[in-house]
Amino acid sequence: MIKLHGIPRSRTIRPLWMLEELGLPYENVKVSFVNETRTPAFLNLNPNGHIPVLQDGDLTIWESMAINLYLARRYNKGLWPKRVEDEGRAFQWSIWAMTELEEPVLTAVMHRSALASSLPAEQRDPKRADDAAERFKTPLAVLNGALAGKAYLLGDVFTVADLNVASVISSAPLGGLDLTPAPDVLAWVVRCTERPAFARVLQLA
Repeated sequence: MIKLHGIPRSRTIRPLWMLEELGLPYENVKVSFVNETRTPAFLNLNPNGHIPVLQDGDLTIWESMAINLYLARRYNKGLWPKRVEDEGRAFQWSIWAMTELEEPVLTAVMHRSALASSLPAEQRDPKRADDAAERFKTPLAVLNGALAGKAYLLGDVFTVADLNVASVISSAPLGGLDLTPAPDVLAWVVRCTERPAFARVLQLA
């Protein structure tokens, strides 16, 4: 059986969503990022000391986006693009989510959200949150432009590209980040997060 190491209130939520979409049996091995990723046993799985980590047979793979791309391709149930050109776009959007989108979203969450932040209250900096909110406007506009006239990033069908990007931007409201200036993004986020698999994942958190 597939094992996914991590806790739902972390980047582990991304492959949890993918596993639920694919309907695969799996075990979620609870490993917290706070104090459980530096043990010798865990470092043997991921020498970087981060969650999530996926074990699938003899394969051990880490990095949430890589895990999702692997799962979508390995257990293709419609989430993997049918054309090689769209495969390229799925890689593009997955990498973009990490390099352009994730930092301002997570910074805002960490410094604004008493519920979701792992930072003590005295370490939260409102100015850093405000700066992140300003930086967030640029990738938000890029995504809104990409979704103009389309239901999903690669066309009319929900794919791994949508799941990977939506799994990042869906945290934006926790950081007080406003999606209303980007109506195409807002409508797309609603479509993605109304999926039954995402609702099941939220129940795990």
